[in-house]
Amino acid sequence: MECDYLVVGAGFFGCVIAERIANDLNAKVLVIDKRPHIGGNCYSEFDNTTGIEFHKYGTHIFHTSSKKAWDYIIKFTEFNGYHHQVLTTYKNKVYQMPINLETINAFYNLNMKPFEAKMFLKKEIDKESIENPRNFEEAAISSIGRPLYEAFIKSYTIRQWQKDPKELPVNIFSRLPVRFDYMEDYFKNARWQGIPLNGYTNLFESLLGSPNIKVELNCDFFAKRKRFYVKEKIVYSGAIDRFFDYKLGKLEWRSIVLDKKIIDVDDYQGTSVMNYADLDVKFTRIHEPRHLHSERQYSKKNTILFYETSTSDSNDPYYPINTDLNQGLIREYKSLAKQQDNVIFGGRLGDYAYYDMDKTILAALKSYEEKIKKF
Repeated sequence: MECDYLVVGAGFFGCVIAERIANDLNAKVLVIDKRPHIGGNCYSEFDNTTGIEFHKYGTHIFHTSSKKAWDYIIKFTEFNGYHHQVLTTYKNKVYQMPINLETINAFYNLNMKPFEAKMFLKKEIDKESIENPRNFEEAAISSIGRPLYEAFIKSYTIRQWQKDPKELPVNIFSRLPVRFDYMEDYFKNARWQGIPLNGYTNLFESLLGSPNIKVELNCDFFAKRKRFYVKEKIVYSGAIDRFFDYKLGKLEWRSIVLDKKIIDVDDYQGTSVMNYADLDVKFTRIHEPRHLHSERQYSKKNTILFYETSTSDSNDPYYPINTDLNQGLIREYKSLAKQQDNVIFGGRLGDYAYYDMDKTILAALKSYEEKIKKF
């Protein structure tokens, strides 16, 4: 099969580059994906029983402060007014997440002002005498103290990563903000956020709408690579270690399993995502996607839930595990990638990085501009 460019993977990285090649360069692009759908892990579909649109691979909220990413993506979709809030259940009581002033006061049964809460937590932190955190656990304790860490962070982290928090690097905790106000917006620093008004799948259909783009699904690149005749370059957004047939070893990933349930009530938990912090609870969180589209009139007869549990099944990778071993391995794989003159690597899987959607879009635009259009 002949094409100017071959894009492996129909997630954000691949689809953005395909759109630019097709519409900006007026070149022919073949986009392939081993799954039966476009959109990667952002793919959305409608449940036949409830009529509710859900994100098949877990809740995805677009958020960004990058004008470049925003100006690009709104060419292909409108966004609704959804702002994300996360709650967590601990010992049968609901708390705000990320940890904020409401969480701190509720947990300690106090009514502190911001400056009082900061002084209070400093005393908890000083009890541990951690000056230079060496791992995730020490980073968390040196930020919020041991009681809050053990209540809201420790057991959730163990179930999510299936590793002792002492084995995880410091930088993972940096994704968990701590606030001394009552701000409940999870992405409070994002200038723009929301859910595509017509769903993520509709967005990807728009990205791939050019007549210069052909899409082939259920297509395994490695099983069929000899079929393709690519005149220019291959854009590869699959797992980088798989590309090199794991010659240096396998990178570790965490994945999730979503157990779907339909409940005969109009609203089960009152929010789109509820975390569960207790170690004896099997699942890490419950998703209720009806809350993502308040502008829609869904049936009040029932609702759909997804119980999320973490797994080490690397056949469906979600989250890179940034241990020292994996970081060393990805550096070696990236050195190999630089030797592939006709292949552009990128995306979460290709870079072994925990990118948000806007960062993936920006990385795709940069790769297009510097590695394709420039030449």
